[in-house]
Amino acid sequence: MNTVPSHPCFLYARKSTDVEDMQVLSIESQLAELREYAARENISIVEELVEKQSAKIPGRPIFNDMMDRIESGEASGIVSWHPDRLARNSVDGGKIIYLVDTGKIGSLKFPQFWFEPTPQGKFMLAMSFGQSKYFVDSLSENTKRGLRQKVRLGIMPGVAPPGYINDPRSKTIVIDKLKAPFIKQAFELFATGTHRIMDIADFLAKHGVISRNGKVWKQHRISYLILTNPFYYGHFRYAGEIHEGKHEPLVAKQLFDQVQEQWKKRSHAWHEELPVKIYTGLFHCGACGMMITAEQKTKFYKGTNRTVTYTYYRCTRKSKEISCRESFIREEELDRQLTNLLQKYALRQDWATAMLKKLELEKQDIAQSTGAYLVTKREAIKFITIKLQRLLDSYLEEDIDRDDYRDRKAKLLSEKKTLEEQISRFQTTHQSWLGPMEQWVKEAAGIAEIARGGDKNAKKVAAQNIFGSDLTLENRLARGSARKPWAALRAAPTSRKMERMKGIEPSSQPWEGRILPLNHTRIHNKPPDYTR
Repeated sequence: MNTVPSHPCFLYARKSTDVEDMQVLSIESQLAELREYAARENISIVEELVEKQSAKIPGRPIFNDMMDRIESGEASGIVSWHPDRLARNSVDGGKIIYLVDTGKIGSLKFPQFWFEPTPQGKFMLAMSFGQSKYFVDSLSENTKRGLRQKVRLGIMPGVAPPGYINDPRSKTIVIDKLKAPFIKQAFELFATGTHRIMDIADFLAKHGVISRNGKVWKQHRISYLILTNPFYYGHFRYAGEIHEGKHEPLVAKQLFDQVQEQWKKRSHAWHEELPVKIYTGLFHCGACGMMITAEQKTKFYKGTNRTVTYTYYRCTRKSKEISCRESFIREEELDRQLTNLLQKYALRQDWATAMLKKLELEKQDIAQSTGAYLVTKREAIKFITIKLQRLLDSYLEEDIDRDDYRDRKAKLLSEKKTLEEQISRFQTTHQSWLGPMEQWVKEAAGIAEIARGGDKNAKKVAAQNIFGSDLTLENRLARGSARKPWAALRAAPTSRKMERMKGIEPSSQPWEGRILPLNHTRIHNKPPDYTR
């Protein structure tokens, strides 16, 4: 054991969470080893300093303070596990060597590295610092290269957004089956234009979609992470660019675009409260064509000392050609009239049930009719794939030259792409109406419950779907002309035993055909030809 007292030293231990520090001893292990080493070597320790920060760039506060204290003469040496604990960048490494040159540092002690303040010792120390920096730089470059490769494969590097999870087995991002439905509903709610971003945050929190610290998402986090994040329709942001992803989209691009339109319209006013004038913008004046607006009046009742605020709707009277004198109408009365309007377009539950059963039969019929066609096309694609492999083998065996190989390959790929598009177009064309039809039946069946309920937001959305911009208010009476296919509900017969003879598939005249009992067998003039 060395019995000669050494320079007074700081004991410095450091570890960060960076990749290059994954194999380094923990802080506790470093301290234990360094204390034992200092006692064995009779090193005088002024103070133990612990830092949990990366040394890749300058700016560590504890390290900088230690350097200042050494320059002031408080100590003249450092004990650390390895030189890379002191510096992994050229600035900090150069500062240590400079203090050695000026005599401020007279001793650097490492259990696994020899150093003496000699030309050879300083050269070896500089080499060690250089190796540490090279390791960090090369590791960073390798990491970036790996990330760029993931991007080329369509995999977004980093943490999956809400509604998705990082799969550690496949190293990909997959849908979180528990939270994904609520993320999709959040998009649908916001696209209606009747919900604030705070409402979306509350909705998600209600269903367990919250931040990592267990709090409700902030407004800007909701907007950036979810509502404006292209990841949800199949693309992703990386390094300031948009890239195509291989992950499964959560929402359709059309729905995402609708959300962006709403965002542009309303992003300037998220701090405002949701307007209590809920039906503003829904009606036009029947006399002059201007929009119906709302205003609030407060009335004080002396007998009960109550103050009540009422909302009235009236014409904006902005027409320069017509002098409008339409009267006010209370919101309660307007709500009652809107309820009556909606109820006229509610689909009966027994009809909805029967129509959904018919739709299920349509799905089965289409699946049977289209099966043979799709099998034929897919077999053709499979045959082309085999030909491509044979062509490649011939080229590799030098049976054909490069130009011939390229021409024949391009032709086969073109044929394959044509077949794939035919399949995609065929599936879309022959089944595209089923989903919207099923959705409409469910919406129409739910109109009655919306009309009876007290959710005015839901009533407004339903009215916009049914009437569009054709709702008018004149002489304190609300009127509206329904759009297709809603108009057919009001014109439909009232008997529960009526249905179209030709089934429910789309035709040039949606409601043509004889009226038959519900239990009548479906009759087609001619079976549909799905092979054209």
